[in-house]
Amino acid sequence: MKLLVSPRDVEEASAVIRGDADIVDVKNPREGSLGANFPWIVRRVKDIVDRENRRRRNRIEMSAAIGDFDFKPGTAALAALGVAVAGADYVKVGLLVRKREEATELLNAVSRAVKEYDCSKNVVAAFFADFERACTVSPFEISEIGHAVEELDVAMVDTAVKDGRSSFEFLGEEGMQRFVDDAHAMGLKAAVAGALKFEDVPKAKRIGADILGVRGIVCGGDRESSVREELVRALKMRVKST
Repeated sequence: MKLLVSPRDVEEASAVIRGDADIVDVKNPREGSLGANFPWIVRRVKDIVDRENRRRRNRIEMSAAIGDFDFKPGTAALAALGVAVAGADYVKVGLLVRKREEATELLNAVSRAVKEYDCSKNVVAAFFADFERACTVSPFEISEIGHAVEELDVAMVDTAVKDGRSSFEFLGEEGMQRFVDDAHAMGLKAAVAGALKFEDVPKAKRIGADILGVRGIVCGGDRESSVREELVRALKMRVKST
């Protein structure tokens, strides 16, 4: 299972790299669960990642969030192309849409924008475990949506509202297992995120998640605080040893 950590700036990205995370995920917490950061920040983090990769064997990957989107497929496609050009290996979009058909059209637009530029880039569809209170499409519609999207690589479950309650609290381990299994059945990688805690690591491994996504846990429990290198390292050790 890979560890994805979300820094908000260059300084935090350096801490993420020193802590030995597998994926550096650039986002802006002030703009939402999957808030988009600025292009110049994404490019600067990409430069740091590339520099680090030149001196190590195990390549660090980079992802970038483009925002939490209601039904604006054109806007999402432009944002997706922007972070792809800026160097992200993974392009993440949050699905704040209400209907399955809207999610499908939005993801097809994002996927086409990214894949026509570089087919090696990965498109990540982020569903929300707290979909009922957020009034969004359910993560359990991943099978129907995934089959209707031409090129999708990763299905993620996160939380839309950041109030300390985790994805496991909303869906339970059984629901999280179902999401992961549905993603794998379509040949997608499955990522789990959303206010996760150290004690959630064994659960994430038990359900077969491919990627564990975090921010708050490596900021001392407050996602508005700063990423701490020692907490990233401790979490990576937990991921490797569990």
